[in-house]
Amino acid sequence: MRFTKMQGCGNDYIYVDCFRQPMPHDPVGLSRAISDRHFGVGSDGLILICPSDKADACMRMFNADGSQAEMCGNGIRCVAKYLYDRGLVRKPTLTVETGRGVLSLDLEISGGSVRQVRVDMGEPILEAAQVPTTLPANPAARGAAVNVPLTVDDRTLTVTCISMGNPHCVTLVDALSDALVLGIGPLVEKHAAFPKRTNVEFVRVNRPDDVTVRVWERGSGETLACGTGASAVAVAGVLTSRTQRKVVVHLMGGDLQLHWSETDNRVYMTGPAVEVFSGDWPE
Repeated sequence: MRFTKMQGCGNDYIYVDCFRQPMPHDPVGLSRAISDRHFGVGSDGLILICPSDKADACMRMFNADGSQAEMCGNGIRCVAKYLYDRGLVRKPTLTVETGRGVLSLDLEISGGSVRQVRVDMGEPILEAAQVPTTLPANPAARGAAVNVPLTVDDRTLTVTCISMGNPHCVTLVDALSDALVLGIGPLVEKHAAFPKRTNVEFVRVNRPDDVTVRVWERGSGETLACGTGASAVAVAGVLTSRTQRKVVVHLMGGDLQLHWSETDNRVYMTGPAVEVFSGDWPE
């Protein structure tokens, strides 16, 4: 099986072209094996690039633990780069079918290849029951769980819960630390308040237009970046009156530019897409 490893801000995935070769017979097992950083190729998960009758392509995503995810903002930028650079779809604006629906991507092309992609991430899902979370909703915040307490072990966090097609729990902190991300992150991911588990973002606000984030991803652990997470952070910052609608999000693997548009209520994310290498996996 031919594969390509790609990354967006260090959020790396193994991509399989299912236009030109058969769909893997066991994508769950394959994701676990190929994602292993000691005995496999090493990645945050597996993404299958498939034909679609609704869009230019369909993205199917599996986390490193084999669980299927609805959407990945960094991953979809790399899907767009693969489609364009490999000649599968040669146009400056692409559509990709995801678990979140069909999303539109605008390509920045230099020297015949994609360098950067602007993704229409869609409208944030704010209603607590739709995130989903059992944490109490705030009627003043369109039914969203905004600035609500979440008790984890002997610690109480103040969190805001948002879905960008997948669930996110955002908490603003004074300082980022391993104790928070590696210690508290996995406990929040599997907390009973999140029936489908959740991604967890720890955010330090530097300025109203600038934040630093560390992410504990559902099913993958800490990752260098998370596009849907950065999108959720941008929305949470506005809902909590801590940031502007345009914000630069500094992640461990690089920076993303986010804009939660007041005009159409959609979140737009701009960031890089990079091919690392290709190889053959003896499935």
